[in-house]
Amino acid sequence: MDARPDPLAPLIEALFAEGRPRIWSLVITVFGDSVQPRGGRIATTRLQRLLGRVGVEPGALRTALSRLRRDGWVVAEREGRASLYRLSESGLARFAPATERIYAPPRNAPVTRWTLALGGDGAGGVPVAPNLRLIPEETAVDAELAVTGDLSALAPGVAAALLPEAHRAALAALAADLAALEGLALGPLDAAAARTLLVHRWRRLVLRWPELPAELLPPEAPAEPRAAVAAAWRALAPRAEAWLDAGDARMPPMPPAGPALARRFGADA
Repeated sequence: MDARPDPLAPLIEALFAEGRPRIWSLVITVFGDSVQPRGGRIATTRLQRLLGRVGVEPGALRTALSRLRRDGWVVAEREGRASLYRLSESGLARFAPATERIYAPPRNAPVTRWTLALGGDGAGGVPVAPNLRLIPEETAVDAELAVTGDLSALAPGVAAALLPEAHRAALAALAADLAALEGLALGPLDAAAARTLLVHRWRRLVLRWPELPAELLPPEAPAEPRAAVAAAWRALAPRAEAWLDAGDARMPPMPPAGPALARRFGADA
């Protein structure tokens, strides 16, 4: 028996510590991170092997795939004896905007000018008073009233203290996952599983909460969350992609990745 500790244990335990994972959401993460860049289809055997590595039981995966089919996200196909899944047309339409947000390049300069926005749809920035948000100038703003200029004062921790507790907890959890990945030397399947968990964490954070510049982050957050996620993703990518290239008698190799993969997080910029 192998008595060595599981290198993915901190990531897996963090996922299950938050309550029963939404397996259908994990499947969507796999599609975005590993399937769409490689032809858009994945064999059920490969999906189970990947998610089984992080503790997902076969029955739970079948239930999740049934739900995704019922909700119009995925379509099942047969190829010989293999069962495969791909995103439906409506699933692809919902998928594209989220993919752009998840894999956008990191900010390459500090924020020097800000917009104070009153009203609007409430998206973006930090709420500094009821119905009032502080937003980087370059961010598109939907507001009833907006004033843009230099920020003359921002006491340490003031903006961060105004964040919802759930937002702060999500940033702290991301920091913990990134710390757990530091210095790991992983095999191909482990790297693919670790990358899936990292992107799943990041996807849920960036699609639920406004992305904050460094100046507005709480102390428990990574100093530059998007840059830190991008660096960890790139470190995992070669071994993760090697697992997607590989196959066996029950699990055919996936098609080669297209050029879009190299552009994620602005990697080829």
